[in-house]
Amino acid sequence: MIILTALFLAAYLLVIIPLWIGNDSLPEYSSEGKEPEIAFSVIIPFRNEAEQLPFLLKSLIKLEYPSNLFELIFVDDDSTDDSAAIISEALSHTNLQFSVIANQHNSGSPKKDAIRAAIIASTSDWILTTDADCIVPPQWLLVYSNYIETTNGVLIAGPVDYLSNKSLLHNFQRLDGWSLQLTAMGSFGLDAPLLCNGANLAYKKEAFQAVHGFTGNDHIASGDDVFILQKLKKQYPESIQYLKSEDAIVCTRPENSWRDVVIQRIRWASKIGGQKEWRAVVIGIVLFTTNVYLLLLPVLFIIAPHKWLAFLLYFLLKFIVDALFLNKACNFFKGEHLAGEFLMSFLIYPVVTTVAGIGSLLGKYSWKGRTFKKQT
Repeated sequence: MIILTALFLAAYLLVIIPLWIGNDSLPEYSSEGKEPEIAFSVIIPFRNEAEQLPFLLKSLIKLEYPSNLFELIFVDDDSTDDSAAIISEALSHTNLQFSVIANQHNSGSPKKDAIRAAIIASTSDWILTTDADCIVPPQWLLVYSNYIETTNGVLIAGPVDYLSNKSLLHNFQRLDGWSLQLTAMGSFGLDAPLLCNGANLAYKKEAFQAVHGFTGNDHIASGDDVFILQKLKKQYPESIQYLKSEDAIVCTRPENSWRDVVIQRIRWASKIGGQKEWRAVVIGIVLFTTNVYLLLLPVLFIIAPHKWLAFLLYFLLKFIVDALFLNKACNFFKGEHLAGEFLMSFLIYPVVTTVAGIGSLLGKYSWKGRTFKKQT
């Protein structure tokens, strides 16, 4: 039992330490105040987002970027509310270039279909995607433009944070989101990018077309971000970048029930079958198994009480490592001190992870009022 505990802890450290090093080696980018030059097509798919869209629209109106250098393409994915009318009402009296188009369902992934339709309708060389439940910062396009001018990237991933009402439910999601952001930043810092988030992702349209877009994984409902990352990384291994900048942080809204949190995690886990990046698979397995082991510690203590010291050390060391790791994200995202919430989240996380992992194996999950089957 002691050997098994040590093996789990060693495997966890072998995953976390390189990501830690990668984070430290990924420099923060400070905008150099260059003149805006890059034209963007900003793509926002939506489905029944009447409650969330006004917040996004207000942030888009406040963008500090020449209106002639970007267009907003909203893709209506069969909404039954007045989302489209809200967009038109908010933007029709501005000088922003915008359009609302209907989704064209050609695959098993409505969101990938929406992005593909928008790209066909786009007029700019650079595509920038976000979600309807997000809020973008005023300098969003400017910092991307400046960064693009200083790099030769074809795909640039950006940071995503969660809004929070300071409840345990929201803070849990924020901490969990930070862990994913740290994994993404760490992997980019190691020149082995594994993750990105479609709520804040830019890529060149010609590069998207060169790898035939989502062809090959459009039967999987989710993963519009990570699968295009994998394809572009294979085609352009030296041109995949991460924009680590406070001015580029997009904020997204958390789920409002634990049930929805679990369903969301099941959806995220469901795309593992389409993963072709072995590092991502290994990290996923290690994180899952080490958290399941953490969940089993009370049972193991009952079975082998004389091994209590090994179990306690596992708990404490994992707690300390996680706390120190997430503190790096807290510094970057300027998050308030979440010590109390971290302890509770640390205890809840193995439960959510285990349930989501098992749920993803059952083959079905819900998303935007639809039911999808797991595909491989």
